[in-house]
Amino acid sequence: MNSRQAIPVVVLAGFLGSGKTTVLNHLLAHRGGTRIGVVVNDFGSIEIDAMSVAGQVGDSMVSLGGGCLCCAVDGSELDAYLEKLSAPAQRIDVIVIEASGLAEPQEMIRMLMASENPAIRYGGTVQVVDAAEFDATRAGHPETDRHLAVADLVVLNKTDRVDAVERARIEDVLDGLSAPGIPVVGVDHGRIDPELLFDRRPWTETRGQLSFEDLLARAGDHGEGGGADHRGHAHAAYESVEFTTGQGLSPRRFIDFLDRRPAGLYRIKGFVRFGVPGHGERYEVHAVGRFLRFTVGSWARDEPRRTQLVLIGSGIDGPALLRELEACREPDPREARPESMWGVLRYVPRRGGADEG
Repeated sequence: MNSRQAIPVVVLAGFLGSGKTTVLNHLLAHRGGTRIGVVVNDFGSIEIDAMSVAGQVGDSMVSLGGGCLCCAVDGSELDAYLEKLSAPAQRIDVIVIEASGLAEPQEMIRMLMASENPAIRYGGTVQVVDAAEFDATRAGHPETDRHLAVADLVVLNKTDRVDAVERARIEDVLDGLSAPGIPVVGVDHGRIDPELLFDRRPWTETRGQLSFEDLLARAGDHGEGGGADHRGHAHAAYESVEFTTGQGLSPRRFIDFLDRRPAGLYRIKGFVRFGVPGHGERYEVHAVGRFLRFTVGSWARDEPRRTQLVLIGSGIDGPALLRELEACREPDPREARPESMWGVLRYVPRRGGADEG
């Protein structure tokens, strides 16, 4: 990761036993060349979750035992840990906070957004749900519904333990509890594609450079049953669409496209060139579910000034999405007004303030 870029901090939340540690271990095992910093927030004096992931992240993990992160009065303890992980010497690409099953995601989000550490940025909240215990969890812990309402991505875990009819019923309930447009991804054994949450560095070990497809193909070769049949893996249902254009985009048209993106479109990432005078910077876009952020940066000296986007989803209409993106081109840059950028600038993080999303 470029040292000038803020490190995304992803909150991994979910009730006790939902499978958060399993999800985290899967992300660590399939991170490619990405360096992941981990904050494990155990509830209780024996930090079992921290022990279960420590062997995979080495010195890039810190643990807050004996309670919830949200119990910190001013967040200073969390800030100290994040400052440690975001130090340039650590060379971390993304930080994942595995929240206690009794934590309040809203408070954790608030603390991250209020952080004055310029080296980090809030990267969204993932809520893990246990399909087998869904009704019992909601009945015993009504706050679960409130937690789902602030999630940017819902992972319905343990889908192998319910039949198709029950899974469909749960997904319908989750659609009603989550904010509009929030994707619900069904998985078993926590096997979610890391690309839905963060970028993975190219694999650089001696066995050679692996493409994204190679990494997906090997996802089942590490303690997940082996073999070449990946039909049961989460990534089998994902599709990706790529869009590139050298013509500047209309900010209003592009924001309208983002506002209307279909529920099955889980993630959008890439760089955007806008066709507005005075706004020729490179705008990095990152969207997970409803969560959206633009980061303004400079083009490298030899970097082509063009828009390059990757869209990842399930059940999406690739040709239709490409047609919509083609229609986002600025028809006449000479007539584009600076105020047309206001919709984009709402999603540019302000230092010392909360982000939109």
